Amino acid sequence: MYISWLGHSCFKIQDKTTPDGVTLVTDPFDKLIGLKVPNFEADIVTVSHNHHDHNNTSALRGNPFIIDSAGEYDRRGVMIEGVESYHDDKEGAKQGKNIMYRIEIDDITIVHLGDLGHILDNKQLEKIGGADILLVPVGGVYTLDAKNAVEVVSQIEPRIVIPMHYKTKDLKINLDGIDKFIKELGLKPTIEEKLKISKKDLPAEDMELVIFNL
Repeated sequence: MYISWLGHSCFKIQDKTTPDGVTLVTDPFDKLIGLKVPNFEADIVTVSHNHHDHNNTSALRGNPFIIDSAGEYDRRGVMIEGVESYHDDKEGAKQGKNIMYRIEIDDITIVHLGDLGHILDNKQLEKIGGADILLVPVGGVYTLDAKNAVEVVSQIEPRIVIPMHYKTKDLKINLDGIDKFIKELGLKPTIEEKLKISKKDLPAEDMELVIFNL
């Protein structure tokens, strides 16, 4: 399986890179945020919430199957479950609702937390706990900050943590950078351009932190 980060909360996840492979994209953004808009063929797109920096599904080519609500989905052998949560710590009173996604692809479980803004309750944790790879927002302001992101990581206990939704060079949204999260988590990161991984490659004991170059 291959995971690429396109910036913000947008990832390209492929079970293989051959023409018969499946390409899933999370939270595609529009040009207003300052990053290069994803413009390639996709089979599945997940949208955590209906904000312009997460819902630009029209930029993607092909005829992707779009998932933007809670529930269970099975598309081309990829199992996806959307789980309701909130964009803030006031039960959505400030920013509204958010959908987290549990994605099972190529025998690996990935959880994308979208713009989660709060610590998980037991019901939510039951649905998304036990992830192999966790994609977690860490930039604060609109989502979890570094400290709360680390608490959510400790709740889920993934094998690999990949932070997202933080300040990068060209991003026009005011967020914290990645340094606070690295310090709070206390792990030395591995830097990747693209992550190629199979079930047997997952760390067996200690959790790993992976950060993508953008």
